[in-house]
Amino acid sequence: MDSDGTRDTRGTHANPVPRPAGPPRMPETPPRPATAPGTPPMPDGSAFLTWLRTPRPEAAPGVWRFGHTARPDEEPEQIPTRQLLSGAVIAFLVGWLVWSLLWNGYLGGWWVLPLELFTPDSWRHSDDRVGNAILWYSYYTLIALTIMLVVGRLGRWGEIWRRFGPPAWNRAAPAAERPVTPEQDPVQWPELRMAGAVDAAERLAAEARAGLMRDVDHARITRAWQGVRSGRHSLATFTGTVLNEGAAACLHPSGARDLPTRLARHDLVTGQVRLGTTADDARNPYAYRGTGLGLGPDLLGTSLLAVGPAGSGKTGTVVRPLAESLCLHALAGRAAVVVVGAAGAGLGPTDAYDVVVRIGNPESVYDLDLYGGTSDPDEAAAVLAEALVGDLAEPHQGGDTRRSTTVLAQLLGPFRTVHGRFPSVPELRQLLDGAPGPLAALRTGLQEAGHESLLRELDARERQMGHPGDVGGVLADRVALLDRPAFAGFFDTSGQSRPFSLKALDHPVRVRIDLPQRGHADASRMLARLVLAQFTASVAVREDRSLFACLVLDDATGVVTPEAVRGIQRLRSGNAGVVLTLRTLDDVPRPLRGPLLGAIGCRMALSGLTPWDGQDFAEVWGKEWIEARDVTDRQIIAETPAGKALHAVRRVITGKAPTARAVTVRQVERERWSPSELAHGVPPGHAVLSLTTVKGDHAPPLLVDLRG
Repeated sequence: MDSDGTRDTRGTHANPVPRPAGPPRMPETPPRPATAPGTPPMPDGSAFLTWLRTPRPEAAPGVWRFGHTARPDEEPEQIPTRQLLSGAVIAFLVGWLVWSLLWNGYLGGWWVLPLELFTPDSWRHSDDRVGNAILWYSYYTLIALTIMLVVGRLGRWGEIWRRFGPPAWNRAAPAAERPVTPEQDPVQWPELRMAGAVDAAERLAAEARAGLMRDVDHARITRAWQGVRSGRHSLATFTGTVLNEGAAACLHPSGARDLPTRLARHDLVTGQVRLGTTADDARNPYAYRGTGLGLGPDLLGTSLLAVGPAGSGKTGTVVRPLAESLCLHALAGRAAVVVVGAAGAGLGPTDAYDVVVRIGNPESVYDLDLYGGTSDPDEAAAVLAEALVGDLAEPHQGGDTRRSTTVLAQLLGPFRTVHGRFPSVPELRQLLDGAPGPLAALRTGLQEAGHESLLRELDARERQMGHPGDVGGVLADRVALLDRPAFAGFFDTSGQSRPFSLKALDHPVRVRIDLPQRGHADASRMLARLVLAQFTASVAVREDRSLFACLVLDDATGVVTPEAVRGIQRLRSGNAGVVLTLRTLDDVPRPLRGPLLGAIGCRMALSGLTPWDGQDFAEVWGKEWIEARDVTDRQIIAETPAGKALHAVRRVITGKAPTARAVTVRQVERERWSPSELAHGVPPGHAVLSLTTVKGDHAPPLLVDLRG
């Protein structure tokens, strides 16, 4: 090999060609490195400062506020480009024609009369050629400018200038950063300075300029400062922590300051995550067209339901970005999130969560508390009954869930009193089946302790076992779905495992629960109902409701029950919400579809929806008044010979009979989105989404490109 990387082939051919001699090639000197080897590059905070100073104006619900430029509510009337240009050219030709006629005297000399009336004769008839030329040609220029002004107005030359001239170029160019005063600069932390924490503000500003602060740090410290203002923390403690730790102050218990990876765009100042772009479609309000779509806790607090067939992008374009955003909020101390889905569904890496419960996986570090971490037998019975037979309950108050709650309470109370814990899954199955050994042991223990009231509960349970309508057998059959070898090491109540309880939602925790879908579909649906029931029950009794709690359920098939709908209705007042996805509304009982859509504030219909599902969305979105234009063409009948001849010539040229067009404009009430449009008019990768904030602001159904 040669020094330049080529192979020397001399002597390998029949007639070798000698290589020309020349000076030897010197190796090129590499450039001198800017820093010593192994030294990391100097941090630069300019990108963070630009991000923090970007304006975020108030906008309509769902608008991505980061760098948003507001648009008018109504679409301005815009002349088509072809008509605008042709009108400008015609106006120019008319002006040129008028000027030619005046200049050549075809219209007489009246147009110079103002000059003769308002100027002395000595100016016009003097011997000064230069003066006469200046006078007359100035007047000619004035007349030409007047004609140009008139035809320019008629030809809309100003509109052409604004649409295609430098004003349009300036709008397309990025706007320069506006200088801000120190009192308005968020980098200077003006709120801390006004409260007297000047040293802490200086430390944080220095960290930001040095590139040592990120968006999660800013959001986390802002959250801690809100705690100081509300009185939960002292100013001295906050200031001391910031001075000691800088941008790493008030860390999340995990010690993480960011997620391992990010797939979506997030703005933690407004709390939004960008899901896509509102399509530039006539069915969308003009103010929304072309704007980014951003969702935050103010919208998720009313809950979100996304319906679309498999492959429509529910998990990748909706669930994953929302889960990622809520995990960032948890790191900032703003939220607690529980994400439930099938194992391997792509809900984020394990490092992005504090607790990962893999039900059915022997390698799982954490277990799931079957009773929600409560010590009250009645509360545990209500939650467990909802999980076991909630899908069998009638859609009215007092169905099978209430009777099942009573049956479970009759067993859980005595068992906890005797053993000091709730029964495990095999023990609960034996009790529900009426096995004589466990029931006799309970009776003996209660008699020895002298619990007469619990003995009466146990006697009532034994009497009901012989009745044909007893729900104990149904409960035993459902519990048997969890009493399988795959779940042998789970739902332990002896205290030897690490069970996770949703009582932990008082803290900014990130939880992912993987359900065993393959081979255990019924058990997975039952566990999903259990998590939803525990979530709604835990949120209702939280002490600190300033922390937003959200449950993300990737597949809510078989989860929607009458009690679940009532629980979702109560979440908004507790600063909590749920995100549910369904392949079709047929997975929800018909009597519950209307109440579910009414309880959910944000409703999303993805592409590929069936007309039957579209009918339910069309009903809940209602109708609106629109302006309908009816255009009719009627044939013109000529009565004179000249008119008939002209119509004949026109028919020969155009091939159509002469017609007159009549336009009728009227106000009609039509569906915002019809079932047919939802089923066939939503392009792939798009969705129709309506929004409601926790304050009651609404956004009409919007066609959104989830890929933008």
